[in-house]
Amino acid sequence: MTSDLGVLRRVRLGAVAVAIALAAACSAAAAPPKVGAPAPAMVVRTLDGQTLDLAALRGKLVAVNVWATWCAPCRAEMPMLDTFYRQHRDAGFVLVGLSADRSRDIGDVRRVMSAFAYPAALLSQAKVDALTAPNVLPMTYLVGRDGNVRAVFGGTAKPLTQADLEAAVSAAM
Repeated sequence: MTSDLGVLRRVRLGAVAVAIALAAACSAAAAPPKVGAPAPAMVVRTLDGQTLDLAALRGKLVAVNVWATWCAPCRAEMPMLDTFYRQHRDAGFVLVGLSADRSRDIGDVRRVMSAFAYPAALLSQAKVDALTAPNVLPMTYLVGRDGNVRAVFGGTAKPLTQADLEAAVSAAM
């Protein structure tokens, strides 16, 4: 009986070790892109049926904004993002909104996005190498003309401002 208890403890410890290793591997794989690193590959069909391929946008500045309909800070910054997009799209600036909403909530996503000019898609429908739903919303990644991440906005109490975006875009030019 004592040896059975010892075996059971070793099995449990082994299972815990495997679970910890898997969790560490998953969290490393799901880590957000770092500034200076290549942007992850991403292909997604937008709400209007167009295919958006991040690699095909090389040579342009691209902002990828991850948001959700139920996220008040996300919704608060969207008008500013739309204004910035409208002012800079002719200069090669691209903005895409990736909604973290569930597929069944596509109607809500379409209703919200009907007020904005920039394209949007569901994050769950994106084919990506390493971009997963962030732990905090909103999250915006600025990808430079060279395909590398130039700035990451989010995860702080300070909301993204037009001045922040202007500074990052100017630095990435």
